[in-house]
Amino acid sequence: MSEQFRPETIIAGAGVAEDPAYNAVSPPLHLSATYGWNDPLDKPQYDYGRSGNPSRAQLEGALAQLEGGARGVVVSSGMAALDLVLNLVDPGDVVLAPHDCYGGTHRLLTARAKRGHFELAYVNQTNPVELANAFAKQPKLVLIETPSNPLLRITDIRAVVALAKECGAITVADNTFLSPALQRPLALGCDVVVHSTTKFINGHSDVVGGAVIAKTQALGDELAWWANCTGVTGAPFDSFLTLRGLRTLFPRIERQQKTAADVVNALAADDRVAQVFYPGLEKHPGHDIAKAQQAGFGAMFSVEFAEGIDVIELLRQLNIFTIAESLGGFESLVCTPATMTHASMTQEAREIAGISDRLVRFSVGLEHQDDLVRDIFTALDKAEAAGADNVAYLSKGAASKCA
Repeated sequence: MSEQFRPETIIAGAGVAEDPAYNAVSPPLHLSATYGWNDPLDKPQYDYGRSGNPSRAQLEGALAQLEGGARGVVVSSGMAALDLVLNLVDPGDVVLAPHDCYGGTHRLLTARAKRGHFELAYVNQTNPVELANAFAKQPKLVLIETPSNPLLRITDIRAVVALAKECGAITVADNTFLSPALQRPLALGCDVVVHSTTKFINGHSDVVGGAVIAKTQALGDELAWWANCTGVTGAPFDSFLTLRGLRTLFPRIERQQKTAADVVNALAADDRVAQVFYPGLEKHPGHDIAKAQQAGFGAMFSVEFAEGIDVIELLRQLNIFTIAESLGGFESLVCTPATMTHASMTQEAREIAGISDRLVRFSVGLEHQDDLVRDIFTALDKAEAAGADNVAYLSKGAASKCA
């Protein structure tokens, strides 16, 4: 479909009525592992499922169009997408990464660096002085995660890209939290975008997948070569389902971020909340940058609850929010990063990143905002009571020991 159309139109029409066999309106699912050759010297467009598949190619093309890239590569998971990009660096090269990145990202980067695959430097990318000092290491690849997971810190993509271009570094942006509906890092100067398509892109919490979109054909071809070489390409049925979910991305995320803003505003006014991390709040650090580089503030937010609130009990008392480690689906999810999504990080690394034990991350789904607000505040009342009971119990125990 022509680039003159808006993204919503592009994704609605991706693959529609393009079936060469029967002109099916809905794209067919191609499950074949291998493909016949008309002649042993005449290689067909598709020869083997790992190397290429029509269902996967449709998703790759749709994502490339949405992100404004030259080529997309669909892989088996978000972590596979990130690991695929790491094939662009060699031993001795420096990878610059955010100090407050997703726990799985931190685990992968740290493990690869320990094995000597590259040199690794973590930095607070929202701090201009620290960022400038880090670029003195002349990195080969710079990973950007904005908004960050789970504190929703906003990195100025254009500023990082400018520094990266001075030293010839490849800039890679993790766009999972916003999706191309709300942010297009390639248009801001990045070379590569990575996604966990499990999240907002699929939106139905029933497929695990990932994608890498390159700005140039040459870089996309190199990544596709590595994907085929290492065998991390996505399955046809997963690609089929992800494209099906992708078609509703724009109306889903529009509704979800509106609801998230309503819930955030209700929580921000409560004195039992120490801090709400959401770029849509004017007092949020990076709010102005977010307005400049995003088309919306997203459906993710985190809350640091005040001391005395038993956050574990709060999660246990929630009825609508499901305790789970994912995000971006039609259903609302909640987690404690310290014990769940970022548990693989050391306590020291979490402290440096600012991830406390009282931090709770929320992913807002498609439920009614009034029900979600009521669910949180009912659970908060019970968690406050539990916290008070714990304090009273501990105080009584201490008094008994003193006696």
